[in-house]
Amino acid sequence: MASVSSLPGPALQASRSAVQAALSEHPEADVHSTSKSGDVDDDASLEPGEIREVDMQAQAETIRTVFSDPKNFNVKHPLYSPWTLWFDSPATKGRNLPQTPSTAFPQTPVPQTPGAALGWMEDIKRVISFDSVEEFWGLYNNIVPPSHLPQKANYYLFKEGIIPAWEDEANKAGGKWSIQLPKEKNRGNVDKMWLYTMLAAIGETFDPYLTSPEAPPGTPSLVTGVIVSTRPQFYRLSIWTRLAPSGADDEKLRERIEAVGKHFKTAVLGYSDTQKLAGPLATDVEFQSHKDSEKKGKSGRKIIV
Repeated sequence: MASVSSLPGPALQASRSAVQAALSEHPEADVHSTSKSGDVDDDASLEPGEIREVDMQAQAETIRTVFSDPKNFNVKHPLYSPWTLWFDSPATKGRNLPQTPSTAFPQTPVPQTPGAALGWMEDIKRVISFDSVEEFWGLYNNIVPPSHLPQKANYYLFKEGIIPAWEDEANKAGGKWSIQLPKEKNRGNVDKMWLYTMLAAIGETFDPYLTSPEAPPGTPSLVTGVIVSTRPQFYRLSIWTRLAPSGADDEKLRERIEAVGKHFKTAVLGYSDTQKLAGPLATDVEFQSHKDSEKKGKSGRKIIV
C-alpha cells in the first residue's frame, strides 16, 4: 500500500508543480531493471532473440519519492537550475544563526562585480546550494522559519552564481517586486508565504512567458532570486528580476514584468487580483527598478498590481 505524504496539502501541490516543471526539462533517469532473482540484468548475458524479463511490481516497490517518504527517499527530481540560500542578520553578528547543516557556512566568496558592497558581503553567509526538489525540502525542514528570525534578518534564495546584490551582473539592469506586511497581523502567515514564494522560484512558475509560444528556446527566466526580510514592525517579501522596463519602448517587457507581479499576488500570496493591500505598515505589491530605488529622497516610477 502506498504511503501517505506528510507534507501539508498546499505545499504538496506546489512541490508537485515544481517536480512537473523539472521533469519537463530533465526526464528521470531509468531505474535499473531486475530479474526475478533480484540481480541486475546484463544485456550481454541474453541469448540472441531473448527478451529481458522485467518485474515491474518489484521495481515500483523499491522507489521511494519525497512525497511517500520525506526522510528516506531514493529518487531525486532535478530542478531547472541550482539555487543557493544566503542569510544575514546584523543583530546577531554571526551568533545564534539559524539551524543549518554542519557544512552551512563555508567562506563567503568575494563579489566578482566591481563596486559591489564588500562590507555588506562580509556579513552575509552562504548557507547551502541545492539542485533537486528533495534537497530543497531537506534544507527547508532544517532552518529557522522567518517568523522566528531576529529583527533585521534576511534570507536570500538566488540562482547559483548570482550574488544577492544590485551590483551583480545578473541584477544590475533589473528591479524587484515587493510587498510589506504588518508583523502582528502576518506572523502566522509569513512562513507559508515565504515557502510558496520559494517553490514558485525553484519551479520557474513566476514567469508565464517561458511557456508561451513566443518565447524562443532557452529564454532565461526574469527571476534571479527571492528574499524575505524581518523588521521590527513588518515583514517584506521580494522577487528580484534581471530586467526592468525603462520607458514606453519596453511595453512587452513591462507586460512580462506585470505578469510576474500578478502571479506573485494571486497564485503565491493568495490575494485577489483587485484587492487593495496598502495601509499602515503595509504596501501593495509594487515593482521598482534598482536604479530608481537608488534615488534617495525621490519617488521613482513604480508598477502596482
